[in-house]
Amino acid sequence: MNSPTKKIQRLHGVIVSQKTAKTAIVLVRSTKVHRKYHKRYMVTRKYPAHDEQNQFHLGDHVEIVPCRPMSRTKRFMITKKL
Repeated sequence: MNSPTKKIQRLHGVIVSQKTAKTAIVLVRSTKVHRKYHKRYMVTRKYPAHDEQNQFHLGDHVEIVPCRPMSRTKRFMITKKL
């Protein structure tokens, strides 16, 4: 019996900070719909993401995926530049 494959949550965002080694802060924007008023609004969230070779720079549009915890706050890894 084949087990169903798990869909990986991929997020797209912009690198807004690179002050620490091997870590980039990625700003992810998404839209939500209000439950009562049904109006769309923007939500932003910052994710610390792992960047092993420091190959991505400030302002790059990147894709991040979840991974094992790298530190207390880092739970995402940068996979590619968009």
